Amino acid sequence: MANIAALWRHPIKSHGREALQSVELTEGRALPWDRRWAVSHEATRADGTAWAECVNWTLVSKVLALMAITAKSDEAAGTVTLSHPDRPDLTFGPDRESAAFLEWVKPLMPADRAQSTGIVRVPDVAMTDTSFQSVSVLNLATSTDLGMHMGMALSPDRWRCNIHLEGFAPWEENGWIGKTLRIGDVELEVREPIIRCRSTTANPETGEADGDTLKALKTNFSHQKCGVYTYVTKSGRISIGDKVEVI
Repeated sequence: MANIAALWRHPIKSHGREALQSVELTEGRALPWDRRWAVSHEATRADGTAWAECVNWTLVSKVLALMAITAKSDEAAGTVTLSHPDRPDLTFGPDRESAAFLEWVKPLMPADRAQSTGIVRVPDVAMTDTSFQSVSVLNLATSTDLGMHMGMALSPDRWRCNIHLEGFAPWEENGWIGKTLRIGDVELEVREPIIRCRSTTANPETGEADGDTLKALKTNFSHQKCGVYTYVTKSGRISIGDKVEVI
């Protein structure tokens, strides 16, 4: 029987992952506080009024060091604490203290990349990688299988998905498009595969490239898919250990 092995959210897009034990999902919405904020850069064209494409934001794919950031949110206080092996911890309010964040992250930014300029939040809109408000799902067996082909253990954290599932066969999720994941009362429509980018080559503990996941996917499987994007069609709470079925 398949079940939820882990739950994750990323309060600031590409700037830290946060583990959860349970979460309330709402129809048509991303995880609460997942990609709630995004970091603008010198070439950003988004005006902060609506969802915008990834090209407008500072991303791990452009700055691998960001992969090593972890986060802890205090929803009541409206703050996020960021940690990185090469930086002191920073607790700040993204809505009101962007200057403190920009000073903190600057040493991680390569000089030849567009520098970060601010933090953007669009009310009630998560800055997901998809134009719809998605919840990303990883089949842990797929990550493990790819690691075996690469001759290394791949941390599932490098895929930056919201829900980690165990108990399914490797690569089974590629046949789920158009189907539904049912977790208790919650239902998630599986809409599209996740096509992977350079960010997944980075070790989530160090923020340094340590494995060519893209080459391994292309060479062994003739694609660059790992994980699926889903859309919440029935609301409810999910928790680690909950059973999952595909219908």
